[in-house]
Amino acid sequence: MSEASKSQFPSEEGASGHDDAKGETPMPKTRLKPGERRVQILQALAMMLERPGADRITTASLASQIGVSEAALYRHFASKAQMFEGLIDFIEQSIYGLLTQIAEKEGDATVKAQRMVGVLLQFAEKNPGMSRVMVGDALILEHDRLNQRMNHFFDRIESSLRQVLKESEKVRSSATPTVLNNQWASLMTTFVMGRLHRFVRSGFKKMPTEHLEANLAVLLS
Repeated sequence: MSEASKSQFPSEEGASGHDDAKGETPMPKTRLKPGERRVQILQALAMMLERPGADRITTASLASQIGVSEAALYRHFASKAQMFEGLIDFIEQSIYGLLTQIAEKEGDATVKAQRMVGVLLQFAEKNPGMSRVMVGDALILEHDRLNQRMNHFFDRIESSLRQVLKESEKVRSSATPTVLNNQWASLMTTFVMGRLHRFVRSGFKKMPTEHLEANLAVLLS
């Protein structure tokens, strides 16, 4: 299970910085090309979300991190909710493409389902700030449509698992294939969500891929 890696927004000159002990050192100021400031803002937001136990991120703290004014942020995003939507777009584009690749490959259906779960958990493990968005921890007190999008994200994950698992030998030979298929997909999705919550609640100490293969073997037994 190696499809997922540390995901990056498109890189650009001057779009990254260094944290001091308090995490207050702003990113260096560099003349950016058109569109690069928007990417820099999303990078900074994702980086700030990787700080376990951090307070709710404000536009003031985000602007300070980058070294620009709050007005500069609003020239690229109409609201902070739009910034989070940019992160959700990135999560969706990263994950959906990988799941489609796995689903379209030849092979055992249960193995493909396991790989799908592995990709999701690997992505979160290597992008802890994104995992806070995925479980809704970073979206508390933000616009409700953000949580609705993440709910839809997991609904789509469950649907993708159902599509793959319906071709498994156990489902096809079952007296109630639809019931078994739905149960498996639901259980695996719940497992993913539980692992992500544990990862976030532990301050990123409890790795979501811990004993993954053994746990998936039990789920699909």
